[in-house]
Amino acid sequence: MAETYRRRLIDRQLDDLMMQLPAILLDGPKAVGKTTTALQRAATVRRMDAPLDQVRYSADEGWITRGVPPILVDEWHRAPGVWDSVKRSVDDDSAGGRFLLTGSLPTRGTHSGAGRITSLRMRPLSMAERMDSPPTVSLGDLLEGVAGVIEGESDVTFEQYCYEISQSGFPGFRHLSGASHSEALLGYLERIFDTDLPELGVSLRRPATMRAWLRAYAAATGTLATWETIREAANSGYTQAPSKPTVTPYRDALTRLRILDELPAWLPTRNDLSRVAQAPKHYVADPALALALLGYDGSWLIDSGSDEASDSQRPLVGRLFEALAILSIRVYAQTNFAQTFHFRQFEGRHEVDAIVQGHNGKLLAIEIKLGATVESRDIRHLKWLQEKLGSQVADCVLIYTGPVAFRFEGVAVVPLALLGA
Repeated sequence: MAETYRRRLIDRQLDDLMMQLPAILLDGPKAVGKTTTALQRAATVRRMDAPLDQVRYSADEGWITRGVPPILVDEWHRAPGVWDSVKRSVDDDSAGGRFLLTGSLPTRGTHSGAGRITSLRMRPLSMAERMDSPPTVSLGDLLEGVAGVIEGESDVTFEQYCYEISQSGFPGFRHLSGASHSEALLGYLERIFDTDLPELGVSLRRPATMRAWLRAYAAATGTLATWETIREAANSGYTQAPSKPTVTPYRDALTRLRILDELPAWLPTRNDLSRVAQAPKHYVADPALALALLGYDGSWLIDSGSDEASDSQRPLVGRLFEALAILSIRVYAQTNFAQTFHFRQFEGRHEVDAIVQGHNGKLLAIEIKLGATVESRDIRHLKWLQEKLGSQVADCVLIYTGPVAFRFEGVAVVPLALLGA
């Protein structure tokens, strides 16, 4: 028996957008659940990875757009011309809810579809989407400045957060464990190297070089490491670091495949905040992929994040927890039609892990801490930013691994497991 579909936060967006938008492309990495989500709404399905459907389209291009809407065109990119067929159909009839597309982003040579086909980003499951109990604190309310009393208790432990980092937010991996889970993650990465990159025209004359570069990128999770630093770190010890012309196609292709999911810098307009870092923070689509690329598992996370672990190990665990939190924040922000950035002064004197900006210009400033206690120093950057920007900051939040949500010196302190959209 097929498993009952569990609604995701992106469904809330689709409920709103499909009423008026004629065509939506679900854009995200492979195996994130795009087709499964689209099938919940589709009245007609065209599978362009199926040979018979490809033949039918080649014989009659109009077939792709005939049917009861919403029409799901799955793996649209596998049949040249489908994008333009949908675009022309929308030109003729722009009623809402006509098409859902899944598959790769259009190439530079494809008509953009601007004004006809809207791209909607789909990421792996957020922390709230993985939990059985509902969150008690809403990011949307915090962003609107109407959160009120911050409360709630969580029984999620540090070990369980480590499990979530390693288990992944890709729905198809959630039920796996042990060797099966490890092999599934490694197989996912091998598919990228062996199939997805060549399909985008990326030549892998030395696959080991590509793997070394992506491993170095994973090690830079949650940092502002320069591309040159990452490239140099890809030196495997027995070969030279890959050249810049070699690496650039890797980076571009992995971004198109949504394996790289960088967090852009927030660039304030105020003069006294103008000297800020403009580089993005580095993240892959799911922290479990970063962990697998580095050759570690959940047990390593638990051991390396303990109080007894060496100082050299714990920072990476903290950055992987930050990656899980950032993934979740981006899902919640998008649900509220807001954008997510990071902030860092050029000198590094002040930085904030996440800045969520709503359409009204209001900001939500968020710090992330791997730890179950709270001290005044943990929120000093939040307080500084709030003093600088005043009422533009709707609220400030410290996400941590502790058990209780509460207010501390005016800042909302929230366990990651209790934060939702």
